[in-house]
Amino acid sequence: MAKVSKAVGAVALSVALLAPAAAQAEERVCTGALGAVAVDNLRVPQNASCTLTGTRVKGTIKVERNAALNATQVRVIGNVQGENARNVVVRNSRVGGSVQVVQGRAAAVRDSVVSQDILFDANTAALRASGNTVGGNIQAFQNRGGVQISANRIDGNLQCKENAPPPTGGGNVVQGNKEDQCSRL
Repeated sequence: MAKVSKAVGAVALSVALLAPAAAQAEERVCTGALGAVAVDNLRVPQNASCTLTGTRVKGTIKVERNAALNATQVRVIGNVQGENARNVVVRNSRVGGSVQVVQGRAAAVRDSVVSQDILFDANTAALRASGNTVGGNIQAFQNRGGVQISANRIDGNLQCKENAPPPTGGGNVVQGNKEDQCSRL
């Protein structure tokens, strides 16, 4: 009987090892600096700062409450999302999704390729989008610290509403429409 139960146990272990593992993306927490490494998803936790240089992110970057991200020459397959973030900076980078900074403080997206949208919504400090190629829209809504939008190539629309002060900038090439506060940029 002992031989049978050992054999059954060995078969069960073999089956467990051969069964495909559930595909799960790993999340890397960044509280310092990362260089030229590849990660699945990346999270900057509350009150932390993260500097990325040449990093490849196969998923999404999330910047949490009062956290700061400084990303240079990064490649992100998904989105860069900051909610209640202190500062989100993306420069000389490629983002396969959107850059969304909502209800935070400052942000800058400079000299980057963003396949979808750049959204600044209800932030309280200086915001900047300059020198980017954007596959979707650039949108700035209800920001209170000043928004500068200049020298971008935008395949979609440039939309700005209820920002105080109104956005500044110019030299944007927009395939869609320039709307509301951004009609002259």
